[in-house]
Amino acid sequence: MTSTPTSDPSSLLPALPDEDWSRVLCVVAHPDDMEYGSSAAVAAWTARGVEVTYLLLTSGEAGMQTPPEQVGPIRADEQAKACATVGVSDLVIMNHPDGMLMPTLDLRRDIARVIRRVRPDAVLTANFDFEAYGGLNQADHRAAGLATVDAVRDADNTWVFRELAEDEGLRKWHTRWLLVAGHPDATHALAVGADQVAASVASLECHQAYLADLPWHPKPADFIPEILRTGGQAAGHEYAVTLRAYDLG
Repeated sequence: MTSTPTSDPSSLLPALPDEDWSRVLCVVAHPDDMEYGSSAAVAAWTARGVEVTYLLLTSGEAGMQTPPEQVGPIRADEQAKACATVGVSDLVIMNHPDGMLMPTLDLRRDIARVIRRVRPDAVLTANFDFEAYGGLNQADHRAAGLATVDAVRDADNTWVFRELAEDEGLRKWHTRWLLVAGHPDATHALAVGADQVAASVASLECHQAYLADLPWHPKPADFIPEILRTGGQAAGHEYAVTLRAYDLG
């Protein structure tokens, strides 16, 4: 990876302390949510043997101008192809309603269940601020992030969702790191190389039917590298994924 000289190294984002991680769980609302730069970090992790699981809370069935019963399977297939481009083989897609996601106890339980199964060192979710990505954040993104934060705690609490242990044999699990991608106030960065940038572009390109339904959408190759290059500037590298990272101890 190529470093970029800087006149003030103290202002650069520190590297994400992920050297000893073995498993990461990525929790997002829809197919394609991981593909806007975050998948470059995933490609870097899987290249060095980290096991990464994707948990999609909906199938994205309300995201195209085609009946949802047709869209869901299309988007699931495209997401599986996107996962393959960055080395992810464990893909879980839940059936919560696209466009109507709510941070309910049922949603928290479903996420906590997967956390206890995967037992990750880190859980990554997408920015769930009210304002994000240059406008008002989509409702499902906000709900997914809030539910994920709570589920990380739930998964580590003996007395919350007792049935996960008593009926399903899923013991509580403490996740050390919570990561938020796409956050304007990033605290850490993960440097990535040109191969990971290309993989991230390819992962979004896998969503062919979805992108074809959005004629205004820029081509992945026209903006994904720029996102990662901007991250690299903040970290003193050519390319980087920036993250707001919470050390949960």
